[in-house]
Amino acid sequence: MHLVSERENDFAEFGLPGEPGTEAFWATARTPASTPAGGGGGDWTTLFLWRGSPASIDFESWSEPVPLRRWGASDCWYAEVRMPARLRVTYRFLVAGAAYADPLNPVGAGGDRSIAATPDAPAQPHWPVLGAADVLPLPRTRIRWAGERLGGRRTVRVHPVGGGGPLVLLLDGDDWLYLHPATTAFESAVAAGEMPPVTLVFLPAGDRDAEFGCGRALWEAVRDELLPLVAESGVPADPDRLVVAGQSLGGLSAMYAALDFPDLVSRVACQSGSFWWTPDAVASRDPLAGPVGGAVAARLRERPDLSGLRVAFDVGEHETRMLPHCELTEALAERAGATVRVSRSPSGHDRAGWRHALLRDVAWTLS
Repeated sequence: MHLVSERENDFAEFGLPGEPGTEAFWATARTPASTPAGGGGGDWTTLFLWRGSPASIDFESWSEPVPLRRWGASDCWYAEVRMPARLRVTYRFLVAGAAYADPLNPVGAGGDRSIAATPDAPAQPHWPVLGAADVLPLPRTRIRWAGERLGGRRTVRVHPVGGGGPLVLLLDGDDWLYLHPATTAFESAVAAGEMPPVTLVFLPAGDRDAEFGCGRALWEAVRDELLPLVAESGVPADPDRLVVAGQSLGGLSAMYAALDFPDLVSRVACQSGSFWWTPDAVASRDPLAGPVGGAVAARLRERPDLSGLRVAFDVGEHETRMLPHCELTEALAERAGATVRVSRSPSGHDRAGWRHALLRDVAWTLS
């Protein structure tokens, strides 16, 4: 719990003058707003406001839900949350069992989420500020994939950026279509000369636990079914230079593919890979408490020849329990001959932090 003690005065130090709950107050209120926390250490006290009924703040992975307090008998509900230095986090308000984006925050992530950042969090160039009500652009090219190996039907979107180029396979593709505008961000990065033209392939997740574990079915299906469909779509693309970008279980799956399908996957952008994974860990009460590095580290200890692999690893600096698993995997991959880049993002286990690393690391794998 990161809640700061109840206050007795108004919110003027956050740049919000006037009596909370009045019409004049709401007319100018914008949150979240941060001030340096007492006690030093670089922490921040961040104010969140909600107008109406009782609510709590649900943070993505970084904190337990934080209940809001009521200002007197007004319609103003608030929480002052202590945040560490350099944090960007996705959150939403929970009200009577329903989830809502923050109406006082212009930075959204899909229809029911918002993004907060401490003042010292680095900027994320190329990612536009979009509110919860904004509709994200969708690629025109759609592939209907009725795969035999995985079963079911999926719609895979394909988008050439800057005329198209190396294939960039985005795992959990629907998140990059509907929560974070990857097409817009990649277009901006290519236009700025920060990466070459690419062709984005948005792969929607099916059963994530089943497909993104260390198993062959997904990657056999990508190789034998999906990539031929992309080639037949007529979208300009270079399938011989394939980058796989994945986060969390998707990052685990991308690294597994580089180990078991080296002729297919030789460039990986991995954010917060779930390297705690073992066949038994998913069903465990505490999956991260198992062997450090999990199944991927065990495989890397066999010293496979990874001299043809370029892999960029990133993990949130606030993901304290993930760090040992990622650090061991990073070291073993480099020891096996891979060309490795390692970085840390100012976030927890959160796509709001991963999205800057996504652009930077895809560009690096193609450099």
